Amino acid sequence: MGLLIDPDDCVLVVIDVQADFLARVDDPIKDGLLERIAFLALGARFCGIPVVASVESPEDWGGLHPALVEAVGDAPVLRKAVFGLADDPLVGPAVRETGRGTAVLTGLETDVCVAQSALGLLDEGLRVVVVEDAVGSPGTAHAAGLDRMRRAGVVPVVAKQLHYEWMRSVERARAFRAAHPDLVQPPGVLL
Repeated sequence: MGLLIDPDDCVLVVIDVQADFLARVDDPIKDGLLERIAFLALGARFCGIPVVASVESPEDWGGLHPALVEAVGDAPVLRKAVFGLADDPLVGPAVRETGRGTAVLTGLETDVCVAQSALGLLDEGLRVVVVEDAVGSPGTAHAAGLDRMRRAGVVPVVAKQLHYEWMRSVERARAFRAAHPDLVQPPGVLL
């Protein structure tokens, strides 16, 4: 495994991006969060990276946020009953069945579901990447979750950084832009 994130080894995991969870996240963390997650999902699909999305107790928190439905396309959106998806009977197997060795995590909430998922996947021997500007939690919990994951060995990146590691070349980056001519740059991502 090299230091760069290999798109052919990745699975993008979109964790619990539901309207009621998002409503709890403070500005400025919330600003542009949906747009960056959607951008990453489009990039993943362009690169042939599998996408798996989860929703926790949708009867309480709502379904996958409507702003992401088109971006995730036909990716499975699975009900999650365990905070850490590695132990979830539906989401854990879906991530493992991709056969990918690098799990790229986005979503909500940084300190609970994202962090517990990261730690569980690390325990299973996967390389885990957290997209720091594509996860969120209320208050100080966001920073605490990021710190815990970093100390455990999770690789931290931001959306722009990951996008260009997935693209790898000017030609591929141009092809992505050509495939999405109406794409608006997500806040914080300069293309």
